[in-house]
Amino acid sequence: MLNSTPPLVIDAIREQFFGLDQGWILMDNAGGSQILRSGVARINDFFRTAYVQHGGSYALSMEAEARLWNAREAMALMMNAHRPEEIIFAGSSTVALANLAQGLRKSFLPGDEIILTSADHESNATCWDRLTEFGVVIKTWSFSRESTEFDLEDLRALLSDRTRLVCIHHASNIFGLTNPVRDIADIVHSAGAKLCVDGVAFAPHRAIDVQALDADYYVFSAYKAYGPHCGVLYGKHDLLLELDSIYHHYYGKADIPFKMEPGDPNYELTASLPAIPDYLCSLGATGAELERRVALEKGFEAITQHENSLLSRLFAFLTAHPAVRIIGTQQNWNSGRLPIVSFRVRDVHAEQICLAMDKQRIAIRWGKFAANRIFDRLDINDNGGIVRISLAHYNTLEEVDRLTAALAGAIEDLHRR
Repeated sequence: MLNSTPPLVIDAIREQFFGLDQGWILMDNAGGSQILRSGVARINDFFRTAYVQHGGSYALSMEAEARLWNAREAMALMMNAHRPEEIIFAGSSTVALANLAQGLRKSFLPGDEIILTSADHESNATCWDRLTEFGVVIKTWSFSRESTEFDLEDLRALLSDRTRLVCIHHASNIFGLTNPVRDIADIVHSAGAKLCVDGVAFAPHRAIDVQALDADYYVFSAYKAYGPHCGVLYGKHDLLLELDSIYHHYYGKADIPFKMEPGDPNYELTASLPAIPDYLCSLGATGAELERRVALEKGFEAITQHENSLLSRLFAFLTAHPAVRIIGTQQNWNSGRLPIVSFRVRDVHAEQICLAMDKQRIAIRWGKFAANRIFDRLDINDNGGIVRISLAHYNTLEEVDRLTAALAGAIEDLHRR
């Protein structure tokens, strides 16, 4: 299907984002993407025309409430949720998952089990670890040190009649590899447990379909998917009804999504969210009238096709360089490898690579990226962790070439010192 997808018109795409015309090559996109100009316009329009509180009887208040509802509808489209009420907003994915853990806390009994992985971002780990205070038992599903992949049989071995929740990332923010979430969901549900998926690294690159995945809870960050700083949490409607309210006492179990949004959502930022699926649909419409979800999926097909080209060009350099060691798989079977690439350079501190790129006005990043469990598992705790290059569909092949030329020169210079 990717081969039949019309290619992206990159120059036209780049014009739709702020920040790409400042003389920098931005390749730290897994840390945060650029925001759409259309999203900023929506924020400004909200300030100008509807900057009041909801809940009033007057027209402006109802308009503010309508824009919040439109944001839920937009994110339901983005995730293919059944209904807008299944969408909950928070300040970030970390906050959204912490709120979910709080809403679930009383449903866990001492001895109940939660399975985490050795590759989770701390957002989908620490909030569950804290439930050990109430007698919850934490188990760890570990990835292979050789392949950095997970064995589904290992998950089956960990499940028991006390397992209540399994937490997994849709894609690793270090390895760039997507996990078979639907297969995992089937295994988890057969054991009577629920599945919580961290989609933060996945959402900017591929279409989310919570129905096809059969995820019970799914979270992503809008600011890493072309929007503002805002977290978006999906939950199956019947499961959200079971959560305890973490908001004002007068919100009961039936009051979703409001019982899970402590304080009003950020109106001006959520007002911008419809710009994201509008943009993605525009990439897939190609002049034809398409149902919006179909257009969105086709837009992501075009993104995938371009990102595969970027990734291939980057891998061609990194795999050939004798001083570079890529962390994780170098294969991209069925486009399952996202353009997030982590590597180490022999005898060079990761920060030195990034400082050298700074001088070339190329933005990448070094460190552990709140995925410390990965580094403990791989015993990588020296020389600053890893260097991470994270591409987005608005990056160009020419930018990748400039990056690799700069890297080649920097590595040679650093090894001469």
